[in-house]
Amino acid sequence: MRESTGGTRERIKAVALELFTEQGYEKTSLREIAERLNVTKAALYYHFKSKDDIVASFVEDRLERMDALITWADSQPATLDTRRVLISRYADTMFNGEQPSVMRFFEQNQTVLKSLAAGQQMRDRMMRLAYALCRGDDSPTAQLRATLSLFAVHSSWFAVRTPGITDDERRRIALEVADELLASIGEQPDQGEAPAGDPQH
Repeated sequence: MRESTGGTRERIKAVALELFTEQGYEKTSLREIAERLNVTKAALYYHFKSKDDIVASFVEDRLERMDALITWADSQPATLDTRRVLISRYADTMFNGEQPSVMRFFEQNQTVLKSLAAGQQMRDRMMRLAYALCRGDDSPTAQLRATLSLFAVHSSWFAVRTPGITDDERRRIALEVADELLASIGEQPDQGEAPAGDPQH
């Protein structure tokens, strides 16, 4: 029974990711990917014309997941519970399945990502997710907290350097920090308390 086209594409992506991680994006050729897959270079070309095409497919997968999250968030009330579920689901899209390997590749190859049109689209989705996280509170502080909560999930891949830490532990720590930031969004300051340096008259 022949392997489906979709199955072949996923196998190519998995093997390419292995090689990119093992020896670096720049040092990996399409020929090496084809050899590890035990297929001809022509067969590989049928699915991907270049290494950039393979990387773009990883980004497109993430864009689809992020679009689904944005659509879900738009249909929910602007509450802390919604924010918590949204950031948790966002973490799932980065920690489940092969995503840890994809995120490590992204982190190690920022210049590659920035050169792709799909990379620019990912930045746009990040801003839309941040907006969804602070919906109902358009203050500058809320906007910053929402963006930093997303960054807490991202930065757990490189900022947490504890030896032997598991991906589950990274996820838990990232969500703890994100929750501290999100919990203050939408809270109204105490009207009876004047800001420091601004005495009430």
